[in-house]
Amino acid sequence: MTSGERGLVCRTCRSRIPELPAPRCDRCGHPRLRPTCAWCALLPPYVRAARSVAWVPDGIAGELVHRLKYDGWTALAELMGERMARLAFPRDVVEERSVIVPVPLAPVRQRDRGYNQSALLGSALGRRWGLPVREHLTRTRVTVSQTRLTPGARRNNVAGAFSVASLPAELVGRHVVLVDDVVTTAATLNACAAALHAGGARIITYVTFGRARAAGDAP
Repeated sequence: MTSGERGLVCRTCRSRIPELPAPRCDRCGHPRLRPTCAWCALLPPYVRAARSVAWVPDGIAGELVHRLKYDGWTALAELMGERMARLAFPRDVVEERSVIVPVPLAPVRQRDRGYNQSALLGSALGRRWGLPVREHLTRTRVTVSQTRLTPGARRNNVAGAFSVASLPAELVGRHVVLVDDVVTTAATLNACAAALHAGGARIITYVTFGRARAAGDAP
């Protein structure tokens, strides 16, 4: 992958960003290999839908996530957000979604990194969907990296780690789109969604650029 001064990706690499294989579950967007969807069982009932662009950490998609998250290639958020904005959602999600909320970083991590990659992706989405982006969520405590944790440890690590500082009117009774760069077991997104739901959001939809394979997914 090549990059100019602004972190733009060459045309060839753009064309190599794959979509998740079809058929996909209408609710959670996960490739569906069985009559029932196991990934949907990870989501609480107030989560309407979830969508992701590509498998990670594979190939160009995984490299884009890594460059954005760790190497300071912030301009990649526009390309990645553009691909996320093209994802197909159920009609009611498109009609009802009213505000975008990015998953927050711990303050110390945001100071070290200088930005929140999820907020950059959320801003790119907001411009394309014509929706406001609001950083209503805060982290109530620092959590360890989820990367090497088991699914159960992931849930415990982020349980109660997010809150809505106040009860903003634009959340109450609304359909909120929660944005992150990658989803693995949905533990972080579910913890954020629980805070948003407790803060008055009626329903939440997830959108990420990357998604990690679950057990049994085809390579």
